[in-house]
Amino acid sequence: MGTVLAALNKLASTEVLDRFGLRKPVERGLYEATRSGFTAVGAASRTFASATKQSKPKRLPSAPERGLFDLTPDEEQGMIRDTVVEFAAEQIRPIAADADAKCEAPQGLLSQIQELGVTLVGVPEELGGLGTERSAVTNVLVAEALAHGDMGLAVACLAPSAVSTALVQWGDETQQATYLPAFVGDNVPAAALTIQEPTPLFDPFKLKTKAYRTAGGFVIEGVKSLVPRANQAELFVVAADLDGRGPALFLVESGSAGVSVESEPAMGLRAAGMGRLRLDKVALPATALLGGGKADVFAECVRLSRIGWCALALGTGQAVLDYVIPYVNDRVAFGEPISHRQSVAFMVANIGIELEGMRLLTYKAASRAEQGKPYAREAALARKLCADKGMLIGNDGVQLLGGHGFVKEHPVERWYRDLRAIGLVEGIVLV
Repeated sequence: MGTVLAALNKLASTEVLDRFGLRKPVERGLYEATRSGFTAVGAASRTFASATKQSKPKRLPSAPERGLFDLTPDEEQGMIRDTVVEFAAEQIRPIAADADAKCEAPQGLLSQIQELGVTLVGVPEELGGLGTERSAVTNVLVAEALAHGDMGLAVACLAPSAVSTALVQWGDETQQATYLPAFVGDNVPAAALTIQEPTPLFDPFKLKTKAYRTAGGFVIEGVKSLVPRANQAELFVVAADLDGRGPALFLVESGSAGVSVESEPAMGLRAAGMGRLRLDKVALPATALLGGGKADVFAECVRLSRIGWCALALGTGQAVLDYVIPYVNDRVAFGEPISHRQSVAFMVANIGIELEGMRLLTYKAASRAEQGKPYAREAALARKLCADKGMLIGNDGVQLLGGHGFVKEHPVERWYRDLRAIGLVEGIVLV
């Protein structure tokens, strides 16, 4: 890398570039090479090692069962939500368009979200976190609030907490002691839960990424797509089919031989810096298997992830509603606001109605999950409703703005693109 950068620097200092009009392309290439090169070194430079000895893994207990059907957030949850709502409005919304254009989240924002303690909520107090019980509802409220600012940046901010939550939920004592201290420190590593694969009609329970047992552990190979902050990530939780028996989760460090990443800009979620993860016969130790490779662990991971995506749909859908209401009231056509037209008023009302239904199902699924109750049905219903209605809300938002909905001057076109991900993407976030 040093040789290549030295050659590029020497070339950039010559007058030949000006003569042929090549200075800007070469300088851009130099910038990209420098950024990518040093990012790769930084991602591989951290060494994860067990800091403490634990006799058994630490788990968060289930939340107490509620006698009444009441999904109103308690006082502490309300305070957390209000703080994140304010953060999203002041710090995320103003930079969202620029982050979408550059396909990356600003490092300053990621540092601020660390200070906010998002990754600490799901980590037990004994391990340096703030958690005293399962907090799926709190995580949903946080994801919803962040997505109200921008879904792509919300995904970038929440990706590390998905890995720490997975370690708390299914990691053994060695895995927790090795990796969790990094997630409660001052320098939280970029990390990602990656299930998605570049396959048409992708089914998370029929994975093409394969893992095989060896004498010393495992070998894993395959390709994962739509990995947030892929070029910065230091740790991945990777889903792979184990010995042809079904999907399992593995801990893969970015510095492992055979691990490589490449950029993969998508239609939406561009601010999350999506990339493709390639695993070329990566050798893993026996301790890399998360949750013992149990089928119910992977199924729960998928369900909790889908609830997380429902929360992101809620936040972005609410952003659409909050934007179109003043627009249709202020936009005048034929001598009166367009909101006076019945077709417009009904479309706005339908967005609000669908959001309430989506929110009810999502909160109910998260509430049952954190209380340790069966929630597969509720998670499936929430996913179906949020995928269908979330995309419809995005489409209606564009439609209500007319020609303005098609241009980047207004954010609804970005929200429309992001909402398309709800029914497609698996993994990444976890509640």
